[in-house]
Formats: sequence, structure tokens, C-alpha cells
Amino acid sequence: MAGHMTPEEFRRYGKQVVDWIADYQEKVESYPVQSQVRPGEVLASLPAGPPEEGEGFEAVLADLDRVVMPGITHWQHPSFFAYFPANASGPAILGELLSAGLGVQGMLWATSPACTELETRMLDWLAELLGLPARFRSDGDGGGVIQDSASDAVLIALLAALHRRDGGAAAREGITRRHTLYVSSQTHSSLEKAARVTGIGAANVRVVDVDPDTLAMDPAHLDALITEDIAAGAVPVLACATVGTTSTTAVDPVREIGEVCSRHGVWLHVDAAYAGVAAVCPEFRWVNDGLDGHVDSYATNPHKWLLTNFDCTALWVADRAPLVGALSILPEYLRNRASASGEVIDYRDWQISLGRRFRALKLWAVIRWYGAEGLRAHIRSGVRLAAELASRIGADPGFALLEHHPFGLVCFRPRWEGLPDDEADAATLRVMERLNASGDLYLTHTRVGGRVLLRMAIGAPGTGDAHVEAAWRRIREETAREGRPAGQ
Repeated sequence: MAGHMTPEEFRRYGKQVVDWIADYQEKVESYPVQSQVRPGEVLASLPAGPPEEGEGFEAVLADLDRVVMPGITHWQHPSFFAYFPANASGPAILGELLSAGLGVQGMLWATSPACTELETRMLDWLAELLGLPARFRSDGDGGGVIQDSASDAVLIALLAALHRRDGGAAAREGITRRHTLYVSSQTHSSLEKAARVTGIGAANVRVVDVDPDTLAMDPAHLDALITEDIAAGAVPVLACATVGTTSTTAVDPVREIGEVCSRHGVWLHVDAAYAGVAAVCPEFRWVNDGLDGHVDSYATNPHKWLLTNFDCTALWVADRAPLVGALSILPEYLRNRASASGEVIDYRDWQISLGRRFRALKLWAVIRWYGAEGLRAHIRSGVRLAAELASRIGADPGFALLEHHPFGLVCFRPRWEGLPDDEADAATLRVMERLNASGDLYLTHTRVGGRVLLRMAIGAPGTGDAHVEAAWRRIREETAREGRPAGQ
């Protein structure tokens, strides 16, 4: 019978695991980017039940290669261009290992003061690196906290907004009146999910018009919808502006939206999950336009494009009181002298769950390893590669380029000569499916104006000029196989 792993055994196997990860990073390009297994294939390779006796860690490592690796889509592959990046750098991985080794449950300041205070400092550091307004720093009424994802961040912002709007009545008595949220067609689907979870209901998510060219939210239409809803007896709660939408990285006019929200007493949440971290570079500080005005909460994801492995979403609020008021419940077993003093932050009151990991360690490791200079270099590399790809696509008469590409995402489609739109879209999707099945690269798609566009998101730490050039060559090859687009 296997007993607890001894420190000596941990050293031995831990070195093997670190070596395995380092080897994986060295040879990640040798794998097909997207997993090639069929549904149920991994499941079939696993025993139906657990072992009666311990098997030792050698067996786990062996099955990691045999069972797990065939079913992995390699997000760190330099030819992974699907979705947005999910950076996992060496310092972040080691920071995660330290967090796991300490095994801290940081629900209260008292359960590990370093877990809380390091997080407070890291969110202030990050606010400084991104040039965020002082109102989001912890030395005022606001402050920052690490969440699992931007979806959690918007749910928490919505709960805080509800609390501020009705003084906590919805939390105590349930939602008895119609409450409304405001999004655009480009807003992330997490807003609708948040409406479902809170009981506001998906039917009360109001969709604001967007500019047909920029896909940015129309503040005048937002104003009209809020006014209409108030007249109908509804309670407008929250609007979400997006800086860098998932579909195309469109940017909403935050300042103008904030002015509308302020007039109507509506909470404004800004979702900058992907693009917000670009502000680490001074030339991208324009993404913060409007944050110094009427913004109540702001979120961005270091785990996308800032070299910090998932999960690590940074959420800031301008006023922490509605947030804590909405989420604080104090049973007797959590009462302690430090919390009662009012001198500490208990981050359990800033999130849905009670328990929380020591995620600040990996952010600390990343910021100290790279420094501001290294973080800026990483962002600039992705932007440069995307701009050069966009130039190639724009110069090719066989392809149509969506012109908005200030970050690391490029959207485009083949121009299929003589095909109706629906057939052309089907042809574009077939090209994408063949490219993904080849294992050479991984793309996703979106729809703009009813047309299918390919999305190529650049930002993995290992991605260089050769990888982008090879991807563009393969795209053109598969497009030619499907049928010659216009101009070819």
C-alpha cells in the first residue's frame, strides 16, 4: 500500500516533472496544433474504475505520454492562432508550482496574510503598469482582486451593481421588478449568462446597436433604450462596454457610454479581457480612454496576453463598498479579530466562492522576471506580426481584410469568385476545417455583416515571423485547393 509521498520522493519525481515540462516546451512544435483524437478515444484508454492499490508516480508519467498527450490541443504551440492566446511562461509555471506547494487557502487575511497582501500589491503594480486611473488603487475607495476569468468578473460586477441600485433588496428578497442590462451584439456571451445566474433573465438583456463599420456600441441608442426602459417601469442596472471584443477586437466608446450611464445611475463595467494588457505599452494607453470618468469596474486578463498562465483575471472597482456589501456573509466560524478590526481585506468578500488560491504568486513571478520592459516587448512582438500579416492579406486581391487590427488579431476571408455568399462562406469554413485537421495550425472563425471571416490571433511566446509566414502560405494553399479566389 502506497503511503504519503516523502520529501525525498517528491524531489525525485518533481525533478522529473520539471524536466518533462521543459522537454515539452522544447519540442512543442513537433505536435499537431489541434488534437487529432476522435470523441471518446481518451476515455476508452482509461480504466473504467480506480486502482485498488497505489501504482506509483512512474505509471502516472508513462500514461501522461500514452493517454493524455494525444488528447491535448497545444495552446502554447507557436502556430496556435485560434481564440486568444493563453500564455504560460516559465516564471508563471514556477509561481503556480510554489502556490500549489504552499497549499494556501486564502479566503481570509488571517488564513495567510501574505496571500492577501501580495495580491493587493500586485493589483496595484498592474494598475501602475497599465496606467489605470488612481481611483482603482487599493489606497483609496477602490481596489483590485484576482478572479478566475472575465466571466466571473462581470458576474461579480453585476452583483455589486444590483446592490448599489437597490441597497441590497434583491439579495434579501429576490428580484421583484424587471431589471435590465445593456450590451451590444459584439459583447461577450458571459453577460447573458450573468443575467441568467442572477435571476435578471436573458430576456432582460438589451442589445444596443453598433456602428456598421467599426462594430462599436452606439451611445445614443444606449441612451434611448435606457430611457425607454425607465419609462416602462424597469430598473436599469449595468451596461458593459468592451475594449477589444472577442469577435474582431472592436472598441466601444467608453467615455461617451460612461456619460450616458452616469446620467441614468447605471453601473458601467468595462470588459478589456484581451486587449487591456496592451496598455503596458505607452503607445497603447489609448485603450484606457474614458476610464478616468464614469467607469465603476474594469477587468483584463493577464492569462491571455501577459505571460501569466490561466487562471488570472484582474478586476478593479472604483468603490469597493457595493462589492463587499453584495458578497459578504459572515458565519460565526469565519469571525476573527483581524477581520473585525476593519484593518484588513478579506478577499472572500470580493468573489463568489469562499475559497481562493494563492494566484498572486505567479503574477509576482512574471512581473519580476520580465519587468515592464519585457512585458512591453512581448506585446509589441504580437502587434508587429499581426500588422505584417494584415499587410500581406491586404495586398492580395484574392482575400478581403477586415481593416481593424490594432492588436494581435487579424480577420479576413477569401474572395470566392462567382459564388453566392452562403456558398462562399461554406467554402471558407471547409478551408479552415482542413487546415485545423492537418495539425499545421489552428484557426477559428467569426461572422461580420453576415459573412464568415477567419480569425488569426497572434501572441504565443514562441510565435515568430517564420510561423506566421508558414501559416499564411498554408492558408493560401488550402484556399487554392478549394477553388481559386478572385485575383489568383
